[in-house]
Amino acid sequence: MRVEAITSGYETWDEYVLRHPDSRGPHLSGWKKVIEETFGHRCYYLAATEGSVLRGVLPLTHMRSRIFGSFLISVPYLNYGGILADDETVRAALYAQAQELGKKLKVQYLELRHLAPQIPEAPTKQHKVAMVLELPGDTETLWNNFKAKLRSQIRKPQKEGLTARFGQSEELDNFYNVFAENMRDLGTPVYSKKFFARILATFPQQAHLCTVYHKQEALAAGFVFGFRDMLEIPWASSLRKHNALAPNMLLYWSVLEYAIKQGYRRFDFGRCSPNEGTYKFKEQWGALPAALYWQYWLSNGRSLPDLSPHNPKYQRAIELWQKVPLGITRLLGPPIVKNIP
Repeated sequence: MRVEAITSGYETWDEYVLRHPDSRGPHLSGWKKVIEETFGHRCYYLAATEGSVLRGVLPLTHMRSRIFGSFLISVPYLNYGGILADDETVRAALYAQAQELGKKLKVQYLELRHLAPQIPEAPTKQHKVAMVLELPGDTETLWNNFKAKLRSQIRKPQKEGLTARFGQSEELDNFYNVFAENMRDLGTPVYSKKFFARILATFPQQAHLCTVYHKQEALAAGFVFGFRDMLEIPWASSLRKHNALAPNMLLYWSVLEYAIKQGYRRFDFGRCSPNEGTYKFKEQWGALPAALYWQYWLSNGRSLPDLSPHNPKYQRAIELWQKVPLGITRLLGPPIVKNIP
């Protein structure tokens, strides 16, 4: 068996990803181009082959900075990644090659964002879950499944005259305006607009935007990505100053309607920490938690990394960022967040 980083043959890679039962959208090869062109990181897409047959894949991105360190991630900025393999032998070969690459690049750690504990001996974090809703065949059934309180919360923005619109590049400016302001309010550096533009250009069939408007003003927006039978919303935001109009409720209802009408069978609300506010918000729609297993190889006995905003060492920085003028966060945010996986 041969394991190496490929520089061609991405069509074969994607065919394998689409066949594998445990794959997710972030395993698709198009993300390599998006990440390299947007952030300037070097990606290593490891392929395990036996003869001419592809037996497994592992997409890796090397991230390094003076502030956060050097590491290999599968897949950064996204909820999923890690090893896809035909069997244990292939999985072990890919994991071994990833470790060798990590040693060669002198990284502090390797992070694999798995759906299951694929590497029994690897240190593992289970701090997050994905919230997934099984979708019925029609929107009426979904509506009737909701509790009266939730239905009332959805009707409120409709009665106030809010509307939702789906699109792609034509919705990008309004999506980004909402997203950037919300990230500032959360104290989180914002991605560049070109990141989302490149996703839309690279995945024209899978990626779409939903924007909620009130009198032509964008109040909430979400970025959705479809893969096989699942629609995911990895990025969603609303403007706090308009919370009284509940634009977020119309956003999620509109996206769920869209998912059903497009034939998706599951909706992924994204990851969150159990029993926190976002967990309870997603749970009210009927979503159930699915365990996530972030598995690691650590260099030289290092401890597990924690780059999350919940880390107390970042609290002061978050509080300061919330006070920075919005225009400045758009300039300073992208160079910072490119190094946060």
